[in-house]
Amino acid sequence: MRFYLTTPIYYVNATPHIGHAYTTIAADVLVRHHQQRGDETFFLTGTDEHASKVYRVAEEQGLDAKTYVDRIVAEHWRELPRRVNAQYDFFIRTTDEGHKRFVQEFLQRIYDSGDIYQDIYAGLYCVGCEEFKSESDLVDGLCPEHGIAPEYIEEKNYFFRLSAYQDRLLALYDERPDFVLPRFRYNEARSFIEGGLTDFSVTRAGQPWGVPIPWDEEQVTYVWVDALINYLSALTYAREGEDLREQFWPHVHHLLGKDILRFHCVYWPALLLSAGYEVPQQLFVHGYLLLDDRKISKSLGNVIDPLDLVDVYGSDAVRFWALRSVSFGQDGSASVDALHERYERELANDLGNLVSRTTAMIARYLGGRIAPGPRNEELAAPLDALRDKLVTRFDVYDLTGALEDVWEVIRLLNRHVEATAPWQLAKDESKADELAAVLYDLADGVRAVAVALSPYLPETAPRILGCLRQPVDLALEQVAYGKTDETDGIEPAQPLFPRVDLPTAAA
Repeated sequence: MRFYLTTPIYYVNATPHIGHAYTTIAADVLVRHHQQRGDETFFLTGTDEHASKVYRVAEEQGLDAKTYVDRIVAEHWRELPRRVNAQYDFFIRTTDEGHKRFVQEFLQRIYDSGDIYQDIYAGLYCVGCEEFKSESDLVDGLCPEHGIAPEYIEEKNYFFRLSAYQDRLLALYDERPDFVLPRFRYNEARSFIEGGLTDFSVTRAGQPWGVPIPWDEEQVTYVWVDALINYLSALTYAREGEDLREQFWPHVHHLLGKDILRFHCVYWPALLLSAGYEVPQQLFVHGYLLLDDRKISKSLGNVIDPLDLVDVYGSDAVRFWALRSVSFGQDGSASVDALHERYERELANDLGNLVSRTTAMIARYLGGRIAPGPRNEELAAPLDALRDKLVTRFDVYDLTGALEDVWEVIRLLNRHVEATAPWQLAKDESKADELAAVLYDLADGVRAVAVALSPYLPETAPRILGCLRQPVDLALEQVAYGKTDETDGIEPAQPLFPRVDLPTAAA
């Protein structure tokens, strides 16, 4: 199986915030899970650099646009995936020559298919969204996303005949009920199409910053069209001398925030159909990570710097909190206090203490040696069931539900420690076999849980396996009972999640 996953490419008019980290973390967790299944994966992220607002910010700073984007991408945007430990295959920039060349070819195909015509655009444009707006999109005359009044522009542009694709898009949605997930987002996109589609401008006149239109050098590609094409263009030059379109394009899944649903779920499939390409396999639209019930965004000024949180808690804890706090797909509120609380209660206590206690008892009572004993059905059933649950959850992007399934097993193992009381068994020599069996089962449960958690906690999982003197085999079939090898030399583990003082964390 192949699995190609994309994040949206991010605007570089400002530095990254936790909302960007959220999508990148979720994408990385999905890709790592598919790698556990043995799938061949490709993970794309990157930056969207041709926006008008990027050009304006550069001008304000007295820089030419290319100098500005080169600097901010190098210092901040390439840093984001690295700091949250997201292992992408390719980082695309829309200023890449390979991308620009492909955008021109793609647009030429649409032009040749007869779906482009010239007309005057007169209306409202929000520079914050880089989106043309109708009066009905506004709230009290302002963009609901950015709280600013759109600008009135009038210019001669080239338009794409989106209206000609209404029936084909409705047929696509009817044939593929899981084309967009979650279902309520599918309904939102479908009803937008059903309400009637208006042709949209694919070019902008009178600005030098962008990909020139192949048949009219006076115009540049509208930034949203330029941006969407990245998902396809990247495959043509990500690996030198290779074209990965045939290998990966049929297996593409897009991950995106709900604010860009219309572009991805309506405009993009229509553009692909016009250019003669297959539409994506699936799009998953997630909600906002909210801070005090407000969307986190630079323009509103209520921003948590994800890199600051990583410095304090480590990337695994930030990854865990982002996907544990809010049901993935829905909107939800996040706070640094909640991160601290989950760090202490779930990571340090539930998981960290389980590993510490298990290894300490093996070292103390068994001289660091474990070996398989009689099968314990009470533990075998939930461990074997966990593997299938993970597959089911990940297939519908339920990253939060999958984490809860793993946590149920962690809580079960903690109850098992209390119920079997190895410290009592150790006092009675006649129960030596029972003690050895109990501690093997605990070690085995901890090992299986570490493998299950490895997409979320890619640094911690191998450390847990190391504490148990087990090979770092993260294949999904290792989430099962009785796979722990006989071993010795187990020593009490160092704390996986050391204490963090909240005042420092919130500072």
